[in-house]
Amino acid sequence: MPLTLERQNAYRARYAALKPGWEPATAVYEALIRAEIAHQSAAHEPAGLVPVRLLDLGCGRGGALEQLIDVPHWAAGIDPDWASLVEHRLPDLARAVAPADAIPLAAGSVDVVISAWVLEHLPDPARTFREVARVLRPGGVFIFLAPNRNSPIALLNRALHPLQATLVPRLYGRAEADTFPVVYRANTRRQLEALCRASGLTLETLRLIDDPTYLAFNDPLFWLMRRLTALLPPSAAVHLVGVGRR
Repeated sequence: MPLTLERQNAYRARYAALKPGWEPATAVYEALIRAEIAHQSAAHEPAGLVPVRLLDLGCGRGGALEQLIDVPHWAAGIDPDWASLVEHRLPDLARAVAPADAIPLAAGSVDVVISAWVLEHLPDPARTFREVARVLRPGGVFIFLAPNRNSPIALLNRALHPLQATLVPRLYGRAEADTFPVVYRANTRRQLEALCRASGLTLETLRLIDDPTYLAFNDPLFWLMRRLTALLPPSAAVHLVGVGRR
């Protein structure tokens, strides 16, 4: 039976109950976005009356924006995949087909750029980081969620890369069209610090978050992955969640 997102999230809920204080990377990511929207909104003049301008970089069919409909903001999304934009679950979202290194917005026009599961796919992340810095106003932030290149899951993914298009649909129940090549050129602390510094951003937050559920295809494997996760150093955590400020 494939490890669907629903089953994986059920294992995450079990892990959270077993490890007080732990939150999945997606929850940490969303909380950072909410906090920054509140901060930016309070800083606007007149305070709270000018909507925070947010760009979802690689918005796909949905994601964090779906969880933020209760928070006042103006949002747009870009993605190179037309089919994903057509199927976006927020039909009123302003969106356009565009790559991450050619954002079709004016300089200094955005308060917050968010991006989830995109950095690992970028062939030239320096260009993307420069574009993000360009569209951010001074004081704006780039909030991202990405896999950690140094995690065992990423190492396994790279080792099995030739079989990715076949294995991912079978193991995780995802469509083959949703599996994209990974290069991991912006997926370590050192890489991210260098990319932020070169683009004029300051990496002010970088959290490494463990998650033993990626190989939890059944209860015994979940138990095994929990034990292995406990033995790994923090630098081998599965996820990176960070904030770069302009």
